[in-house]
Amino acid sequence: MRGKEFRALHEGPGLLMLPNAWDAGSARLIESLGAKAIATTSAGLAWSRGYPDGNALPGDQLIAATRDIVRAIRVPLSVDIEAGYSDDARAVARLVVSILNLGAVGINIEDGVDSPDVLCKKIDAVHESAAQSGIDLFINARTDVYLRGMATGAAAVEEVIDRAARYRAAGCDGLFVPGLSDGDAMSAIAAAIKPMPLNIMAMPGLPSIEALQKYGVRRVSAGSAIAQAAAHCTHRLAAGFLAGASSEMFGAVEEYGTLNKLFAA
Repeated sequence: MRGKEFRALHEGPGLLMLPNAWDAGSARLIESLGAKAIATTSAGLAWSRGYPDGNALPGDQLIAATRDIVRAIRVPLSVDIEAGYSDDARAVARLVVSILNLGAVGINIEDGVDSPDVLCKKIDAVHESAAQSGIDLFINARTDVYLRGMATGAAAVEEVIDRAARYRAAGCDGLFVPGLSDGDAMSAIAAAIKPMPLNIMAMPGLPSIEALQKYGVRRVSAGSAIAQAAAHCTHRLAAGFLAGASSEMFGAVEEYGTLNKLFAA
């Protein structure tokens, strides 16, 4: 049921806005603010479990975090699994089935610096395993062409479109292009990959929501930005407290009772 609900959110009306969560608490708070779905930030989730970003998170930690988040929310959950934490496509598929069995209905999986062939194999294995399990899984394939500066201008657009076609043939349902900010490039990519929805990442200088819709964008993710901002706030307040200045901690805060009520059974 949640799988169909999550899939439908990519069809409108309006953009699917995903302020990425990093643990059960942040997920429940974001849900309470009206989010129609929750997506995790791989970086924020890894940090919250005591690991660096970059495919270093052990599978059991991802499973534990997913279990915690599913328990805390009622809206659909999509989990960022980076590159799947393995080079073995079948191992990636087994991990995905594990989090799907807990209640997740979507994943992000990325190509990074690897050949597109590697991600194609992983998508194919994940798609097949999800189908065998009878789970309606939304696979959002992330390509890092823009994020890692693999190409620029028209060449970048062409490379993204080529990879999108290959990932779609392998079984993905959506395309995530972090680092993409040019409206003309968005329009070209969105038109070329239809009916797959185009997902972009929030960043400074991004066009307005209205413009993004005009360019054909269907989904916008916050990435690790909110988690980083929360960490910066913690840094500032804890540093002040350690230096003997604690008054700022009692300024703009979430009210204790309101927060506690979010987690009442």
